[in-house]
Amino acid sequence: MLEKIEEFDFEKVIKEFEELSKNAGKVQEETLRKILEENAAAEYLQQVGLNGRTDFESFKQCVPIVHHKDLKPFIERIMDGVSSPILTGKPVSTLSLSSGTTQGKRKFVPFNDQLFDNTMQIYHTSFAYRNREFPIKNGKALVFLYSSRQFITEGGLPAGTATTNVFRHPKYRELMKGIQSQSCSPDEVIFGSDFHESLYCHLLCGLLNYNDVQIISSTFAHSLVQAFQTFEQVLENLCFDIRFGSLDEKVTDPITRAAMSKLLKPNPELADMIIEKCSGLSKWYGLIPELFPNAKYVYGIMTGSMEPYIKQLRRYAGWLPLVCADYGASEGWIAANVNPRSPPEEATFAVLPNIGYFEFIPLNETRNGGAEPKPVGLTEVKLGEEYEIILTNFAGLYRYRLGDAVKVMGFHNSTPELKFVCRQNLMLSINIDKNTEKDLQLAVEEASKLLIAEKIDLIDFTSHVDVTKEVGHYVIFWELSGEPDENVLKECCNCLDRSFADAGYVSSRKVGMIGPLELRIVRKGTFYKILLHCLSMGNTLNQFKTPRCVGSNNKPLLQIVCNNVVESYFSTAY
Repeated sequence: MLEKIEEFDFEKVIKEFEELSKNAGKVQEETLRKILEENAAAEYLQQVGLNGRTDFESFKQCVPIVHHKDLKPFIERIMDGVSSPILTGKPVSTLSLSSGTTQGKRKFVPFNDQLFDNTMQIYHTSFAYRNREFPIKNGKALVFLYSSRQFITEGGLPAGTATTNVFRHPKYRELMKGIQSQSCSPDEVIFGSDFHESLYCHLLCGLLNYNDVQIISSTFAHSLVQAFQTFEQVLENLCFDIRFGSLDEKVTDPITRAAMSKLLKPNPELADMIIEKCSGLSKWYGLIPELFPNAKYVYGIMTGSMEPYIKQLRRYAGWLPLVCADYGASEGWIAANVNPRSPPEEATFAVLPNIGYFEFIPLNETRNGGAEPKPVGLTEVKLGEEYEIILTNFAGLYRYRLGDAVKVMGFHNSTPELKFVCRQNLMLSINIDKNTEKDLQLAVEEASKLLIAEKIDLIDFTSHVDVTKEVGHYVIFWELSGEPDENVLKECCNCLDRSFADAGYVSSRKVGMIGPLELRIVRKGTFYKILLHCLSMGNTLNQFKTPRCVGSNNKPLLQIVCNNVVESYFSTAY
């Protein structure tokens, strides 16, 4: 029997957010005052000359806009165990570690209880709006969670990924139970030592609880696709375990095995039912609702670098809605999805004005070659304009450039609804050309349409700027599900080249300042090797994002893709 869970008062949470969003400007002023008041004794704020002042004008005049590298010396002292107030009024007790999949370097940022409270508020807010649209009652969630172990810095501070710090917080289980998103997997699986074993056990736990599962989720769309691709491969093993009440020998972690042994009992009827359901599917379409008949939706981050996986995820989800998870980063949360019925491609996120202080650098003026414009406040952004976010939070980041480009799609009362566009620092550039992650994604989407007639899917992709020769050129790496005709790949290569519409790129190509684009086809499993490499560096599957641009400084990943090339084509488009 499922434990009776106290009913979640989503109307109360919605009402609270509606009030906050109606007075976003005043809430922002109060939030900044509170942040500066709580951290007035911090060495950093003293050093820039704020001297206890909490008004925005003083804050703007004294506190510079910074990148992570500017705060790194302060963070390193915290890591070394200096307990005096460096970035925050109270000593930092934990550090979060970014994935480093984009640039090959992982970053440490402070984590504290206020950031966990922000997580609770974001989860509560988005769940309230989701539950109004897709009500769930006393169910469970099949959540593909993978938590790495925290480690101790030289100064004695625990450090881990942002998700690990949240999962290991003493209030996390209570939070997930409150919003009826309790995992059907035991903690031993979530905190397992091997992600392959944990993934297998997550699938097994989901099947054992198939009637109770109402939410299917993971941090990223990529890990959801990865989970059900794995299901295709291990279906027979899973059904064998269910039939005989045993656990596959490939699961070797003793703690995981002990926890799973308590759940497994021989159930041949369930094993037969699963096999029958799967045998009736065509190319695994609709697998998720077939296995979990009471599931209401599939949930995870599906924007930005996750968009390319939506097509694959829809095949597994069938008619079930795909609901995009909230908008945040390792540095902190920003906004919640309060329009859960919007398809992932159209997802927007309403900024919570009390979880941090937000400023926005207008990007259109920056791209036009002028001096960098002054940032504007949360309620000063304009509809249809693109901005880079500057974050000030409760954990010691002040006027911190996140590097994310967002577009204002509307307003929820007076707080903006943002669409994530791309990471600003992911840039293909050789000469005067400037192509972002989004430009790359659009080019790949256009070119991959030529594969449809061949009935071949693009599994994954990345890029590289090759400047080893006198004339540099773009290199695009594709992993495909099959082997298309050579002429089709040649046309894909030309289409990729033509689809980069940036004026600087087009003019540079026409005069030969940038060489012909190169399309390299890699062996099947190449991007899985990239995943395994990133996991070996201490990342978790929850945190993994395929890097869309592999720089020359990221030698291990560059070596993986270059060593697995099987075919190469150069564009003749110009």
